[in-house]
Amino acid sequence: MLAFILFLIIIWIVLGLVGAVVHGLIWLTIIAAVLFVLTLLFGGRSFNGRRGSRL
Repeated sequence: MLAFILFLIIIWIVLGLVGAVVHGLIWLTIIAAVLFVLTLLFGGRSFNGRRGSRL
């Protein structure tokens, strides 16, 4: 699951950079930023529940 979350974060960063560099694709940067935040929240929520299972 961690690998998938990291993969998504990398994809959102790349899309954000492409949107920032290519003229007229600022909407891609905004979408990538929103998805980046949602991925961080989802990843933090899913790993927060596992904290009690470790010693």
